[in-house]
Amino acid sequence: MRLPDNPNKGITFDEDKLSRIVLAGGCFWGTQAYIRRLPGVARTQCGYANGHTVNPDYNAVCSGETNHTEAVDIKYDAEMLPLGELLSEYFKTIDPTSKNRQGGDMGTQYRTGIYYVGSEEGDENEDEDEAIILRAVEEEQKKYEKPIVTEVLPLTCFYPAEDFHQDFLERNPSGYCHVDLSKLPRRESGKDERTD
Repeated sequence: MRLPDNPNKGITFDEDKLSRIVLAGGCFWGTQAYIRRLPGVARTQCGYANGHTVNPDYNAVCSGETNHTEAVDIKYDAEMLPLGELLSEYFKTIDPTSKNRQGGDMGTQYRTGIYYVGSEEGDENEDEDEAIILRAVEEEQKKYEKPIVTEVLPLTCFYPAEDFHQDFLERNPSGYCHVDLSKLPRRESGKDERTD
């Protein structure tokens, strides 16, 4: 599989203008590969979110005893990529009605989730982000008869995954990926650069 180009490569983002969201979409390799290719995404990092243990490793998370989920920490420019649009793209990569399962992966660590954070100075952005997220979920629900089970919660913790998991598909483009990268939006040039 040839990975689509990353339109954010070479862009210098203003760190002071970046927003943050953490998304869990099953195996974090595919989620990271897809999300990082959305115009306006400055950085992504694979990790473990919203569990009850400190600094878990992959084996501990896979045991199902930590309650962490595989997730991607995303820094993005909300002027280039509003949160609602980011979530619309995220929903293309998951089955939000599937509990603890995405693609061929099963277990609580593969549950889907949207974890919002406030700003570094406080949490004034938290309520606004939560409202946007809830509207996006409500809109997405119209596409399904079964209820959406994707968690919508404040981020309680995020621990970076091991180096092996970071940018995995960049280094191993033929590696396992349950996410359909051909669903990435077309580039503004009008040229379809999606990979089928």
